[in-house]
Amino acid sequence: MISYSRASVLVLAMVLGAFVGPLAAQDPSQLTLDYYAKNCPHAQEIIRAEVECAVRTNPRNAALLLRLHFHDCFVQGCDGSVLLDDTATLIGEKQADQNVNSLKGFDLVDKIKQKLEAECPGVVSCADLLAIGARDGTVLLGGPYWDVPVGRLDSKTASLDLANSDIPAPSQGLITLIAKFWSKGLSATDMVALVGSHTIGVARCFNIKDRIYGDFELTAKFNPSSELYLSKLKETCPAHGGDDNTSPMDYVSPYVFDNAYFEGLVQGEGVLYSDQQMYSSLVGYQTADLVKQYWADPLLFFKHFSDSMVKMGNITNPEGGEVRKNCRFVNS
Repeated sequence: MISYSRASVLVLAMVLGAFVGPLAAQDPSQLTLDYYAKNCPHAQEIIRAEVECAVRTNPRNAALLLRLHFHDCFVQGCDGSVLLDDTATLIGEKQADQNVNSLKGFDLVDKIKQKLEAECPGVVSCADLLAIGARDGTVLLGGPYWDVPVGRLDSKTASLDLANSDIPAPSQGLITLIAKFWSKGLSATDMVALVGSHTIGVARCFNIKDRIYGDFELTAKFNPSSELYLSKLKETCPAHGGDDNTSPMDYVSPYVFDNAYFEGLVQGEGVLYSDQQMYSSLVGYQTADLVKQYWADPLLFFKHFSDSMVKMGNITNPEGGEVRKNCRFVNS
């Protein structure tokens, strides 16, 4: 049984209590819905068409774009820094612990960017491309629609150190996870709603072996359906080898953006330790209640997810930046 010190519980209570209201208001003048109305009026149509083609070819592409946007916003704000390649003068974020061997979709971003540059050179940022693409991919798999404020600039820098420290990790406990979201101005509600995107995600066996051969194995003994699911997980993720194999985080409807993922958490079947902690942690009274609410009410989940995506997308890089011609490199 996991034990928590009095200080840890106090920290968690302080963090949760801070979310009665938003941590910091986003200046609405920085991002607007009609930012490209005059200088690239077809920008969103171009992105939507390319995302639709990609998702119809492989539904997983929707999750790839959503994850890229999430990992981008958690480092320096939503500024396209996650897309930068390493160069002689810049160390990117692609080799960070939570990105290497798992963050994909860069070729799709390149393709969309080329279409945008052909239509209106030097106008649409890579950061906005990710924000819009994440929304469109979600909608194509049956998820909610939300208006995406745009006008982000692409950073001229990246931070491997911040990527390693700020992006939530699958092995981390609830207190650490809430603190990481809190540091970005995102509440516990935002966290649970945003993690709901795992309904269309997959997990590498490297990240879930400790869970399926540990906690999951213990709890599955009391639930026949969980034992069956666990046996399938073990086939995909053998105890030795197969680290790069993947398993859906929502085994019921892995290619549909719905609330089935939360049912898995209630049944103790979350494949990521960090995800299951939102329901099973001894101090997760608020997050467990949200998990149950989202399982019972898909419309509530969709509403909170949309609101939280806008809130996360409004995290900007205070250093400003540029509009990159190539998402992989800063302009020369």
